[in-house]
Amino acid sequence: MTFDLHIGIDYSGRETPISRTPGLQVYAASGGEEPRAVRSPKAPDGANWNWCRKEIAEWLIDQARSKVRFIAGIDHGFSFPMSYFEKYKLKTWEGFLEDFCQHWPTDGDHTYVDFIREKGPDRTGSATDLRLTEKWTSSAKSVFLFDVQGSVAKSTHAGLPWLRRIKEAVGQQVHFWPFDGWKVPEGRSVIVEVYPSLVRNRYRKDSRTKDQQDAYAITRWLTETDRNGFLPRYFDPPLTNQQRRVADMEGWIFGVS
Repeated sequence: MTFDLHIGIDYSGRETPISRTPGLQVYAASGGEEPRAVRSPKAPDGANWNWCRKEIAEWLIDQARSKVRFIAGIDHGFSFPMSYFEKYKLKTWEGFLEDFCQHWPTDGDHTYVDFIREKGPDRTGSATDLRLTEKWTSSAKSVFLFDVQGSVAKSTHAGLPWLRRIKEAVGQQVHFWPFDGWKVPEGRSVIVEVYPSLVRNRYRKDSRTKDQQDAYAITRWLTETDRNGFLPRYFDPPLTNQQRRVADMEGWIFGVS
């Protein structure tokens, strides 16, 4: 197998970065084993604490600094449509993250995404704008479409600053696909955007909640795809050169092809 550890993270933009919520679920599989729920490392012995967004970022940073090579799929948008880049004259993904964090500092300990929304931020987009990768799915919604069932807007606006924090903390120890390149260097861990709806129903739910099932399904799919040798085809989706240039900025949902 290419990776030692496979991680699936079902994300949530509820409340603050230090609020514990059942909407945040982390599953992992080591050595191709059955995915298991990962407890918050700060939970007291015997306690089953929920995660918070800040702890998930810190945990991923710790994984990146270890010698374990991992692939982690996170369920929120990693970027915005090209219309946003053009509107605000943004030229790179790193520049986009820096600019976004100045206008949407949602990684502040006591900051809600809705607090910033209520103030009327001067950086936003249309709820009808879709990235190319979203257009290639049957149900993915715009990263600007808030307050509807299945929306990823809040989780995306809450999660983007943590991608920047992870990248600043670990540098080239982690490859953010596809922004750091479509081909992942040998020996490098990788973080990808995922969409659990693509694989959720492949696996029995058993006693898991919907959020747990999403994290479990992503982890199991990554594990099985790696074990069967099919990961390379998903790192290289069938895009034209022009489409790839768009996705260089907008990002791509891993598994969409």
